Amino acid sequence: MSDINIRVRGKAGRITLTRGKALNALSYDMCMQIDAALRQWADDDTVQLIVIDAEGDKAFCAGGDIAELYDTGTAGDYAYGRKFWRDEYRLNAYIFEYPKPVVSFLQGFTMGGGVGIGCHGTHRVVGDSSQVSMPEVGIGLIPDVGGTLMLALAPGRLGEYLGTTAARMKAGDAIYAGFADFYIPESFWPVLISNLEKDGDAGLLSIASQKPPEGTLEAMQADIDRCFAGETLGDVMTVLKADGSEFAEKALKTLGRNSPLSMACTIELLHRLRGTGLGIRKALEGEYRFTYRSMDKGDFLEGIRAQIIDKDRQPKWQYAQQDIPATAVSQMLMPLSRDALVFEEE
Repeated sequence: MSDINIRVRGKAGRITLTRGKALNALSYDMCMQIDAALRQWADDDTVQLIVIDAEGDKAFCAGGDIAELYDTGTAGDYAYGRKFWRDEYRLNAYIFEYPKPVVSFLQGFTMGGGVGIGCHGTHRVVGDSSQVSMPEVGIGLIPDVGGTLMLALAPGRLGEYLGTTAARMKAGDAIYAGFADFYIPESFWPVLISNLEKDGDAGLLSIASQKPPEGTLEAMQADIDRCFAGETLGDVMTVLKADGSEFAEKALKTLGRNSPLSMACTIELLHRLRGTGLGIRKALEGEYRFTYRSMDKGDFLEGIRAQIIDKDRQPKWQYAQQDIPATAVSQMLMPLSRDALVFEEE
């Protein structure tokens, strides 16, 4: 059975992820199939909108399929991972810039690569099971697939908090943070998708939308802004250690599990993005600088080993004392010269 089901139904281009047993983890081949379909439909006047959903109730997409990245990386082959990220990021930008409405239905886990597929469209639907997050710092990466753009645009210092703690967002929080647009109970989704196929009108979502259950992030905003406003990870850690609040203690415990280098680079990327030229391409280009170097100079392979392969949950991070030299961050985020991420249209 294929990992993805692509077809046209009525006035809708339909993309359904069908790897339910693997939490719809996104493979390179799935990315390329999505890319090809979107490019074909962009010029097809019979397709008025795109609907992306997934089989199973546990996950829309729990991230990229990292097993092959680990296998090739540990064998010293970094080219496969670089190609995977390069072409995935091009797809993320294409979804963001797509000329037609893109509707996504995000049940269960929407994490990492799933955010890149599901959260850059024009109409993003969440329900009661939805849990959206950018958990990459826990495996030695940074929030990528354009995630740094959404984090940089989130209220206050919420981006720094979500990007370094990998906190999961239910429906209300996902909408508050800018990762989703509509809360619609999941029992309504099948009929709603059928109507989208029939009418080709994304305006149906506004009609079906309801007030989401109250989240937790808005109430935490003052604590987040107070503790995560520092210029560097070191600044954030200093404030958290001195704060003494229950919020700060919990945040410190969470940060202690993640890659210090990844967290430091996450904060730096968000600050750079908020400077000038905030946009999806700038976000992805910055992310690619890190992921390009993540296997040979970062903590990625060690993070995967500890979390996925050996499952000992005892990663041996670089800079385990969380004292990261500014030069280490700069080296991960330096321009890539001839290897820089470029977009097909350029």
